[in-house]
Amino acid sequence: MDYIVKLLETRQVTHDVKQFRFEKPAGYTFHPGQATDFSINQPEWKEEKRPFTFTGLNDDNFLQFTIKRYPDHHGVTDLLHRLVPGDEVIVRDVWGAIEYKGPGVFIAGGAGITPFLAIFRQLHKDNVTAGNTLFFSNKTADDVIEEEELKNILGDKAIFTTTHEKAPGYLHQHIDRAFLQQHIKDFKQPFYICGPDPMIKEINDVLVSLGASPDTVVFEK
Repeated sequence: MDYIVKLLETRQVTHDVKQFRFEKPAGYTFHPGQATDFSINQPEWKEEKRPFTFTGLNDDNFLQFTIKRYPDHHGVTDLLHRLVPGDEVIVRDVWGAIEYKGPGVFIAGGAGITPFLAIFRQLHKDNVTAGNTLFFSNKTADDVIEEEELKNILGDKAIFTTTHEKAPGYLHQHIDRAFLQQHIKDFKQPFYICGPDPMIKEINDVLVSLGASPDTVVFEK
C-alpha cells in the first residue's frame, strides 16, 4: 500500500547525511531494523523507488530516516536532500530481515549504520544495551554518522575505524579477517552486518569460517 506523507523537518548529520522526519500514517508500524520502499511524490519520480531504513522508533509519532546524499548520481537522494518541509514522499509497506536477536557484535560500513541506529535507540530506551559491541568503519572521521549518540549509548563498546585517514581516537584498519580475529574472542554470539554488498559477503564468509553459525549472522539478504 502507498502512503503519501509530508516532510516535517530535517537535520544535517554529517556533510552528506541528513535526518528526515515525515508524518506517520495512522496504524503504520515497524520493528527496529526494518525498511520501506520510498519515492518522492512528484510525477517523474513516483516510480523511482529506493529502500530506506527507519532510524526512529515505532513509538514515535513521526517516521524518521537518516539518508546519505549521492549528488553525482543526480537521483533520488540528491533530490531528497533538496526537499523542504511540506514536500511529499511516498512510503510503502514495511519489510526487512535485520532484527535484533540478542546481545552480539554489530559491524557497519558507512550508511550501513542506519538499521542499527533504530535498534540501538530502542535498546537504549529499554535500558538493555549491555553485551553489545559496534565496529563502525568509515572512510574519514567526517563521515561518521551519529558518533556522539553511539558513544553515549554504547560507551567504549562503540569502536570506530577510518580507512582513508589516520585520525586521533580512531582505529586505522579495514574490518577484515585479521581485524575480527584481533578484536573478537567469541564467534558463537550473534553478529549483525550492514554495509556495501561486497563488505557484507566478505565479512559473512569470514565469520562463518571463524566459527560463527550462519543462523546467528544477521544481514539484509
